[in-house]
Amino acid sequence: MFPYIPNTDEDVARMLEALGLDSVEALFSDVPEAVKLNRRLDLCAPLSETEVTKQIKALADQNVSTDSLVCFLGAGAYDHAVPSVIKHLIGRSEFNTAYTPYQPEISQGTLQAIFEYQTMIANLTGMDVANASMYDGASATAEAAMLAAANQKGDTVLIASTVHPETIAVVETYMRFKGIKVVQIGAKDGVMDRDALTAKLNADVVGVVVQQPNFYGIVEDYSGVAEAVHEAKALFIMNVDPIGAALLKTPGEYGADLAVGEGQPLGNGLNYGGPYLGFMASTKKQMRKLPGRIVGQTVDLDGKRAFTLTLQAREQHIRREKATSNICSNQALNALTATIFMSVTGREGLYQMAAETARRAYYGYEKLLATGHFKPAYAQPFFREFALEVNGGADVDSINAHLFENGILGGLNISDDNAQRILFCITEKRTVEEIDRLVEVLEAYPW
Repeated sequence: MFPYIPNTDEDVARMLEALGLDSVEALFSDVPEAVKLNRRLDLCAPLSETEVTKQIKALADQNVSTDSLVCFLGAGAYDHAVPSVIKHLIGRSEFNTAYTPYQPEISQGTLQAIFEYQTMIANLTGMDVANASMYDGASATAEAAMLAAANQKGDTVLIASTVHPETIAVVETYMRFKGIKVVQIGAKDGVMDRDALTAKLNADVVGVVVQQPNFYGIVEDYSGVAEAVHEAKALFIMNVDPIGAALLKTPGEYGADLAVGEGQPLGNGLNYGGPYLGFMASTKKQMRKLPGRIVGQTVDLDGKRAFTLTLQAREQHIRREKATSNICSNQALNALTATIFMSVTGREGLYQMAAETARRAYYGYEKLLATGHFKPAYAQPFFREFALEVNGGADVDSINAHLFENGILGGLNISDDNAQRILFCITEKRTVEEIDRLVEVLEAYPW
């Protein structure tokens, strides 16, 4: 009956007998007839391994990626360099195991890798401690907001409107089911409006969320924000870019309580949108409230260095109904990738990578402005992304289609009713020749 499931007729008969049923159809009697297929799946005849491989490759080749296009698109996923050693190391058999160390006493290798990851993230963000990673940057931000809501008095989370709109949407979704209001802080010239923040800060606020660099790529100065937020008895949460963190003032230096973000740029490819990993770090004061797993370092009975899951009393499997969060996973392989990337790149290498990204972004910015077809959308400093307004009102979608026809993945369309705007991204991978080619192709567009 089901040729694609390797059960013999005898297997099926024995299972039905155990269930007290006389047919497979009876097993699905509760499913309405109207939604049943009532025919076999439309599958082709059996194929050989070679034929299946060719067919799958033909389907895969219909995709286009940054392997075939020059990428100037960012907005949350970034085409940074991935050292070749990463693929080699994460493919080793030692890592082809269960993703979670359920038996931590005998999972020393996995635990050490997670511990090293936590240490590097804490150093990168300037915070005291980090957990074993989260699903992605957006949900990590929402988890931080949940932590604030569970431990502070109030019913409102403030979030800057300059945070990535998809991150805002995820935070709003999480908070809706916690009965917490999410109120956006307005922007002025592409950055958070400090006066709007001051006006909204009150006793009902449990946390304030900002992004660095913000959605428009702008590097904001958050000096004094932590003091104002803490005076209102709320937590200061910063969503930060990990590459930019090597160059910019860290969340720790700004006085943040929690630092979160998307770890994809740390050696993880674009991967058609995933899987990625989120990171979360905190001060010692918030350490016991962090969701997810934390690996700690200790010594065994022989006095040798050892690793173990620690602070488990605050985890979902101990106090499930009282836990801040019931998240029980970490993106172990992606976190391992990030760990290897940070290890082989090193502190100085990461700084150079960030600095080169900024230099090339500013080179592209000046070259694009020199065409006369664009003007700055905001007069603000930026890191690797910048928003430009199109002179003359040419359609951004049409411009991007023209770029695509010439092998270039253009920027994100962030137009509104007032103007046609585009958000370009330039990383250290983009060569001067590729940037010049972008300008050349844009010059050929029928403005």
